[in-house]
Amino acid sequence: MANRGDFLDSVRKALKVKETICLREPRQPLPAPLGNVMQPIPAGELLERFEAELVVLGCIAYRASSLSMLEGILRPILNQAPASPVVLSRNSLLNQLHVAEMVGRWGLRASPWPDGVPEQAGSAHFREDCFAAQVGITGADFALAETGSLVLTSFTEGSQLASLAPATHVVLYRRSQLRATLDEVLQDLPVSRDPALPSPARSVVFVTGTSRTADIEQILVRGVHGPRELHAILVEEACLAG
Repeated sequence: MANRGDFLDSVRKALKVKETICLREPRQPLPAPLGNVMQPIPAGELLERFEAELVVLGCIAYRASSLSMLEGILRPILNQAPASPVVLSRNSLLNQLHVAEMVGRWGLRASPWPDGVPEQAGSAHFREDCFAAQVGITGADFALAETGSLVLTSFTEGSQLASLAPATHVVLYRRSQLRATLDEVLQDLPVSRDPALPSPARSVVFVTGTSRTADIEQILVRGVHGPRELHAILVEEACLAG
């Protein structure tokens, strides 16, 4: 075939097309950048946006400005499962707040992440408690305002079972962990390629609402593959001072 024009002529003859076919559509303008679609969230509105997204997802948001207020929020949540252990991740915030001791004072058995155990190994006893527990308490690495997602890594939490196995997931987070966009979260993740980290994150979980599925007859069911309740508690700095 001599050239492209001869090839197209042969195609037209084979198809018995008499008119000249315009094979090139006019070039369409490219869509506007996403930055013009998703407006940036002002720094002063991050918490309100995050909490609003949580409510849309069917979760419950709290703010604790003192240690007594935190106890007043936690105790009613834990009272729904008095006969089972309350599992705690290894997040340092839980240790600073003495959550295990708090749970013990209420007559409940706390099952914290075993000290000195790497996240990939875990503990058989802790795993059993996670599947037996009705409530799991964790911290978070980040709270993502644009989607109402909580980001948990094995670097801070240890095993992710405390956030995935119990029916009720309670997350404690701080204002400094709020991020506006996914890009900001990804920039700050403690990933394995960072040589400065002695034990980088092996897993990252984005928790966006409760577990839900609609596979069966398109009926929404919560808690099939994980927690059916999510409670997110903002821990103000005054709680730590107390």
